[in-house]
Amino acid sequence: MKIRVQGVARSFRVEGREAPALLPIDLDVAAREVICLLGPSGCGKSTLLNIVAGFLQPTAGRVLVDDAPVTGPGADRGVVFQEYVLFPWLTVQGNVEFGLVLKGLAAGERRDIARRYLELVGLGPHAEKYPVQLSGGMKQRVAIARALANSPSIILMDEPFGALDAQTREVLQEELSRIQRVEHKTILFVTHSIREAVYLADRVVVLTKAPGRIKDVFAIKLPEVRDRFATEFTRYESEITRVVKEEVAQVHQ
Repeated sequence: MKIRVQGVARSFRVEGREAPALLPIDLDVAAREVICLLGPSGCGKSTLLNIVAGFLQPTAGRVLVDDAPVTGPGADRGVVFQEYVLFPWLTVQGNVEFGLVLKGLAAGERRDIARRYLELVGLGPHAEKYPVQLSGGMKQRVAIARALANSPSIILMDEPFGALDAQTREVLQEELSRIQRVEHKTILFVTHSIREAVYLADRVVVLTKAPGRIKDVFAIKLPEVRDRFATEFTRYESEITRVVKEEVAQVHQ
């Protein structure tokens, strides 16, 4: 198993007391699997992602990657956030090369790797532009290329398309699906969009309202190349919507 989340819980200190954000969670993620995390706002989706990334330590339990405990961030896990976090003083090429510079790779090798991934995300002709010259969707493609260029086996994505307009969001979902068919990464993807989750995931994990725990898991048995208007796609969407709405209703009671 690529990722093992074993009894992971997390609390935060709020006004002098411990407030639970996540109740104990057990989740196994297979190599090359795409898991989408869904649930009401504040249910702990991003907290769980940040624990897997090594940015946060769990209050209880542990995360294993390839049977090794996660104790902090690592090169085996690439992270893509909702904000693009690009360096404005670097070109597109320079941003994608940034992690490769830290690794100490030679300039020629860095250039070749960066170019490969820029081509993969459809930005080859834009390599010498600066972030200020790019649209939001293009900036997020740079962030994805940068994560892939470091050759992590795991990609962690925290609502990466959440700030984009609906049309751009669908285009990038299709791009990510296409890239996954080439790269075969293990992906943990946080989203608020049920439609996005059904389009991308092998399994959709629904969390309860805070403090979050796993409410339900849906195995999405659809073709790799998915049709958003297919009857089966709509059936999954409806079924997951019903389960998520139950938790959202609990939040507002």
